[in-house]
Amino acid sequence: MTGGDEAVSAIGPETDRLLCDVMLGKAVVYLRLCGFDTAYAGDRGIEDDDPIAAIAERESRRLCTRDVELANRVPSSILLTERELPAQLEELRAAGVVLEVSERPKYCGRCNGELLAVAVDEETPEYAPNPNEIDCWRCRSCEQIFWKGSHYERMADTIESVHKKTNG
Repeated sequence: MTGGDEAVSAIGPETDRLLCDVMLGKAVVYLRLCGFDTAYAGDRGIEDDDPIAAIAERESRRLCTRDVELANRVPSSILLTERELPAQLEELRAAGVVLEVSERPKYCGRCNGELLAVAVDEETPEYAPNPNEIDCWRCRSCEQIFWKGSHYERMADTIESVHKKTNG
């Protein structure tokens, strides 16, 4: 359900920047996986409605929240009612959010920083695979290394199950 909007139109990573309040912490990582520039109020230590509404306006972000009053205050917000992640993803999709895993990751799942490809001859930490063998990306902000491993596959499978469930 969108706050105030009756028609459902596509909300895509090329056109929309998102902001999730602290009630949607798990959904944030999935939205980033789908290529959305997704700010998270919890990353900024913000829980109160006024600063969240101000960020949405100042940064031109569409707010995603489970807070009815906040959703009613912020134009074009997306109001979710579910508590569990798969159901939240279904609600986001029903609201028009394009949930498709990006072929090339764009945003850090941890901090929303921009991801850059790691060169094949670049050194990576011990926990990361060799970039000569597996494509890796480094966050410009927090320096975390990402690759398409088992965690990525589980998340992609969750997105795929939402597609199957919502497509009948």
